Amino acid sequence: MIGDLGLSHLWEQRLAAAVTFAVAIVIALVSYRIAMLALRRFTERTPSRADNIVVARIAAPLRWIFVAVALSMAARGIDLPAHQAALGQQIAGFVIPALVGWMVIATIRAANDIVDLRYDISVADNLKARRKRTRYAILTRIAVICVVFITLCMMLLSIPAIRAVGVTLMASAGLAGLAVGAAAQPALKNLIAGIQLAFTEPIRLDDVVIIENEWGRIEEIRLTYVVVRIWDDRRLVVPVSKFLEDSFQNWTRSNAQLLGSVFVYVDPAADVARLRTHVERLVSDNPRWDKRFWNLQVTDATADALQLRVLATAQDASIAFDLRCDIREGLMRYIATEMPEAIVRRRLLTDGFAGHTTTVPERH
Repeated sequence: MIGDLGLSHLWEQRLAAAVTFAVAIVIALVSYRIAMLALRRFTERTPSRADNIVVARIAAPLRWIFVAVALSMAARGIDLPAHQAALGQQIAGFVIPALVGWMVIATIRAANDIVDLRYDISVADNLKARRKRTRYAILTRIAVICVVFITLCMMLLSIPAIRAVGVTLMASAGLAGLAVGAAAQPALKNLIAGIQLAFTEPIRLDDVVIIENEWGRIEEIRLTYVVVRIWDDRRLVVPVSKFLEDSFQNWTRSNAQLLGSVFVYVDPAADVARLRTHVERLVSDNPRWDKRFWNLQVTDATADALQLRVLATAQDASIAFDLRCDIREGLMRYIATEMPEAIVRRRLLTDGFAGHTTTVPERH
């Protein structure tokens, strides 16, 4: 009879604890809902979108923080057995650092989203925006890695066995660090290069580069690698250290404006002044020209042909490429239809005394 009473009392305690925890969870979710409605109503009244971004980022971790706090407060008002109380403390030692780390990471990423919002790289003069977004993107990833590492350490330290051997682990950390460093030297090399990249800025997001004989734009910068979007939509993945150790071309280092060139070969008897007049009309009528500079010069001359070089400026590399194609097409069409005498000809020198002819090679 006494055993039945004890068992009944135990079940009553468990039922009371379950009801208390359920009520605590409901109160936590209702409180969270009220708090989020108040925050969203407040952010809707502000002209800035930055606070909306922060609220959206912290919404998920904040919900579980409310629940964890409510359960922790409810557990203090319940007389739990010793083993159940110890288990609850162990779970709290894992959950609370994880939730705090989640909230910190959400805040860091919200700050990076605000930077992306304030600095638009789709505008024409986007040097400052690309610089800010590149630096904050790299620093955000570094901060997230640090927070994850610290969170894992705090979670592991909640285990008494690991906390007890902490001194031994710290003493052996030096040798372990040397072994891991030797094994992961390439990864650590790129990681350090990624941190250096955030401050030296040899490349930025949306930079136009030529690397590995490929023309493309910097699409993504990670801590250990960079993704370059090639002109034909391929992706070139390059280790970060390559941008610090090897030479490459950056066409938008100081600004996006470029000077494009077009080379055309014409007959030595061609009227260059007439061609220059037509090129002026081609460039002036083309909307891709930014009206900074253009010219046409004879840059080389041989017995067979004249080398003409046309220079014209544009706002960025993509527009400059299209402008060069337009000029080349328009100039060649004009030569073919209006100035056929400018087409390079093959000339034969007849030696009447020797009784043979000599062919002068044609320059294309």
